[in-house]
Formats: sequence, structure tokens, C-alpha cells
Amino acid sequence: MNLYSKYLNDFKDHYTLYIPLSIILQSCIGSIAAMYILMNSKPSFHFFELTLCVVVSMAYNAVIYAQLSRKVVFNFLILTFVVNVPLIIINVMRLQ
Repeated sequence: MNLYSKYLNDFKDHYTLYIPLSIILQSCIGSIAAMYILMNSKPSFHFFELTLCVVVSMAYNAVIYAQLSRKVVFNFLILTFVVNVPLIIINVMRLQ
């Protein structure tokens, strides 16, 4: 069993517990990414990065509210991390 399947099965088994935790976690990570993007807006405003950050974070919330399958919700959670964490890293490096 690979890592993805292991975490997906755990997410499915404890879905009710993971939903509030994941909403808070991805909202905080998305907010941190947006904060660093806006902190770097002095030379040029990075509309694409901010739009990407907001759209991905809102899409995860929309998937939960639409009550889509648990696998789709889990995949969107992974997508929010894959998009927002690199945005945080890129914009922290730009500050220096």
C-alpha cells in the first residue's frame, strides 16, 4: 500500500474529524501565502499568484460544502498544499 492510499483510507475513515481540521489548516496556509504575496507587492503586484492562492483555497471549501466524494475532497486538500506551500516559499525568498 503506497503512502497516498494509506492517507486516503485514513481520511475516509475519520472524515468527520478531518474536515474541521483541514478547513482550518488550509485556510491558515492560504492566508499565510496571501500575506507573503501581498508583502511583495511593492515593485509589482503579483495578481496571478494571489488569484491562484485564493481560487485554490476557495475551491477546497466549495468541494466540502458541495459534499463531493471523500476522494475528491482529499485530492483538493493535497492540491491546496501543493499550490500554497511553494507560493509561501517563493515569496519568503523574495523578501530577502
